[in-house]
Amino acid sequence: MNKERLYGKTLNELIAVSRRAGLPGFSARQMADWLYRKEISSVEEMTNLPKKAREFLSAEYETGLYPPESSSESSDGTKKYLFRVLNNRFIETAYIPDADRATICVSSQSGCKMGCTFCMTGKQGFQGNLSANEILNQFRSLPEFKSLTNIVYMGMGEPLDNLTEVMKSLEILTSEWGYGWSPTRITVSTVGLTNPIKEFLSGSKCHLAVSLHSPFDEERRKLMPVQKSNTVKEVLEIIRNFDFNSQRRVSFEYILFRGLNDGPKHVRELARILNGIKCRINLIRFHPIPGSDFISPDEKTISAFRDALNAKGILTTIRASRGVDIQAACGLLSTLEQNK
Repeated sequence: MNKERLYGKTLNELIAVSRRAGLPGFSARQMADWLYRKEISSVEEMTNLPKKAREFLSAEYETGLYPPESSSESSDGTKKYLFRVLNNRFIETAYIPDADRATICVSSQSGCKMGCTFCMTGKQGFQGNLSANEILNQFRSLPEFKSLTNIVYMGMGEPLDNLTEVMKSLEILTSEWGYGWSPTRITVSTVGLTNPIKEFLSGSKCHLAVSLHSPFDEERRKLMPVQKSNTVKEVLEIIRNFDFNSQRRVSFEYILFRGLNDGPKHVRELARILNGIKCRINLIRFHPIPGSDFISPDEKTISAFRDALNAKGILTTIRASRGVDIQAACGLLSTLEQNK
């Protein structure tokens, strides 16, 4: 019999579990403490619960933690882990150490339905949403778990297309009964789903990163089909009308493609559409994927693009390329594994 997983349940869900086990409501906090603070691996370790309740819970539930299937390590220290989910599908999780920071990049779906033309995950098609258990297991089961300082939801899938489970995972990460992380240590990326962005902004205090890649409607539609129904104009309007506090950050991810979105007109249009929004732009080099004709510009062009945006008053940085020697582009490793 497949047992239900306790790890990844919110406090309200654990209250329902405690009632099923004939326990008082406060037992839910005891379970949360064991699951998210004391790092147990079995229900039997919840020793402050009555034996009879533990026996019931052990028969019906398991903690639901499981290790990665495999890993690879780059010469720069970046590691890529493969986790098995959704009946023999694979997702990728990246560990990125950098001086005094250690970031984990988690997946939120297996495959993706957004169909971005430059993304290997999108070429897999959509296979399913990950549960809060499967999202957080990437965090908890990482060998480097205790050294982590930041989390980014920028792995496989579109996080806001799996809003319910993503929001549950954020609640567990940031609540005092969960891991108690500051929301400023967490960034959630999106291609720009308008209604889910509104729910995310109002229901969480974590940072927002929007995948932009072109300021022009027609150009962006060719790169990202989501532009047909969720335009950048609508996304920016939502951001402009939301009351951000001084600690919450909005950033725009911008992959540079040679001869396509790296010219002076793009700088001018970015400055125009982002005028009045306190934000930063992260420029990203394109890493080739099979079947793609896109090419990254040379370093001189990338630097000039950054400098031109900074001159326009938009804080712009170039993201360091990491893990290039271990199939760093999102979706490559899992595609290779599934093709076996």
